[in-house]
Amino acid sequence: MPEQLRVIVADDNPVVRAGLAALLSGRGDIEVAAQAADGREAYEAAVRHRPDVILLDVRMPNVDGLAALPHLAGLAPVLMTTYSRESAIVHEALALGARGYLVHGEFTADQLVDAVRDAHLGRPHFTYTASNALLATVRAQYASAMSARSATSFGMRDFPQTPSQQQASVAHSLLSQREVEVMDLIASGMTNQQIAATCFISQKTVKNHINRIFTKLNAESRGQAIAIWHGLSHSQGGPTHG
Repeated sequence: MPEQLRVIVADDNPVVRAGLAALLSGRGDIEVAAQAADGREAYEAAVRHRPDVILLDVRMPNVDGLAALPHLAGLAPVLMTTYSRESAIVHEALALGARGYLVHGEFTADQLVDAVRDAHLGRPHFTYTASNALLATVRAQYASAMSARSATSFGMRDFPQTPSQQQASVAHSLLSQREVEVMDLIASGMTNQQIAATCFISQKTVKNHINRIFTKLNAESRGQAIAIWHGLSHSQGGPTHG
């Protein structure tokens, strides 16, 4: 039997809370150790149960998720599970220690379970809205830096860390370990069939990985995904090959 992961679910909406708990409880390797209606209850439950992962809503009465997050992140990996889509909130949650950010309506039951397992292993997990918010910020930094560069006569040596490097770093952090492997093979020029043979998986599974990668990187083609992966401008891209 695999190691059983103990999870705490914190959300002020009892229907959402029960729904998340039900999705997780049906898995043999996951146990919902406790549920909480606000950040204070989540912290008390975390101290008592010592969970492996905490699911945390953003907006809750009394002590909200962002207020509790720094304290909870010191006890266990925290995954934000929320309806809050604002870019500023995504960035604040990550700055305060969240291991991932999942927006309701953007993940399936299996993806939720994968996110919990990934969080326990130290891998970040984001749904489309969160990953797009991160990439949008990097693109804005890229555009700003390129504009500043064009307005001066200085060379690239005046930019110790290029925005392209920042963009590539963010892109790498958005993907799971398997997605990183697949993306590296895509960037090497392999076809889906070659990737399937290399990873010992089916071509259908490869296509599923590629679809998730494109969603997380906000890419519409292999060329765009490769450009983001290597820290190039998002506008560069080639024909779409799913």
